[in-house]
Amino acid sequence: QVRLVESGGGLVQAGGSLTLSCAASGRIFSRDSMAWFRQVSGQDREFVAAISWSGGGTRYADSAKGRFTISRGDAENTVDLRMSSLKPEDTATYYCAYRAGPLSTLHRNGMNSWGKGTLVTVSS
Repeated sequence: QVRLVESGGGLVQAGGSLTLSCAASGRIFSRDSMAWFRQVSGQDREFVAAISWSGGGTRYADSAKGRFTISRGDAENTVDLRMSSLKPEDTATYYCAYRAGPLSTLHRNGMNSWGKGTLVTVSS
């Protein structure tokens, strides 16, 4: 069983930057995938970015392209989401997720593990 814990959320002004981190434990294979989703109260959870555990590929939502970067973290078994040029509409609870399969198979309703989330608030 893979367990995930997010950290790094907080309050930031529009145009600023923030980096989230996800610490994973359990058995994860190089062909598996890690991802970030976000959710606003009253809305569905939406995809933000994903990366293969091997680091061989990435995938981004249109809203994140050019502003967000997903990568393996400096610490072992971590995945980071570096966010820049933040907008008020980026305000949401951000969740780390694990998929026991390659990046091409990643879907919101097919994730195998979820973290509890970390809140990001972008003020105008």
